[in-house]
Amino acid sequence: MNAMEITSTATAAVRAVLARRMDEPGALLPILHDVQDMLGHVPPDAVPEIAEALNLSRAEVHGVVTYYHHFRSEPAGRHVVRICRAEACQAMGADDLLAHARQRLGCAAHGTSKDGAFTLEPAFCLGLCASSPAMAIDDEPHARVTPEAFDALIHETQGLLEAKR
Repeated sequence: MNAMEITSTATAAVRAVLARRMDEPGALLPILHDVQDMLGHVPPDAVPEIAEALNLSRAEVHGVVTYYHHFRSEPAGRHVVRICRAEACQAMGADDLLAHARQRLGCAAHGTSKDGAFTLEPAFCLGLCASSPAMAIDDEPHARVTPEAFDALIHETQGLLEAKR
C-alpha cells in the first residue's frame, strides 16, 4: 500500500466515524477511541477534520489526543506492552520493571523498538493490584512480573512473530 492509499483509507475511516458519532453529546472522546481502534492511532492529519466536524479548534482536539496516554499519533509496534504505573505496582517494583523493559526493548516509554515489534506504554492500573507488579502484552494481563518473567514473555511473543512469517 502506498502513502496515498494509506491516507485515503485513513480519511475514509475518520469520515465514517464522524458520520456515526458527531451528533452525540461529548462526541470527541468516543470519536478518538473509534479512530484509534480502526487505524491503530489518531493520525495528525485527522485532527483538523475532527475539529471542524465538532466545531472545536485544532488545538482543543490535539490537546485531548496528547493529554491522554491511551491515544497515540503514530502507529504502534506489532505488539503493545503496557506496564502498570499505579501505586500498588510501584510499591512492588514496577519502576525497576519499567527500567528493565526499556533496556530490553531498546525504547523509552511511549516508544517503539527499532524492529517495530514492540511499543512500550505505561498504564495506570491494569486491575491486578493484589498481584503486582503487572503488565499486559496486547491486552493479555500478566501478574507478579519479574524481569526474568518479562524476558520470557517477550521471548515467547517474539517466537510467535517469527512463526507467523
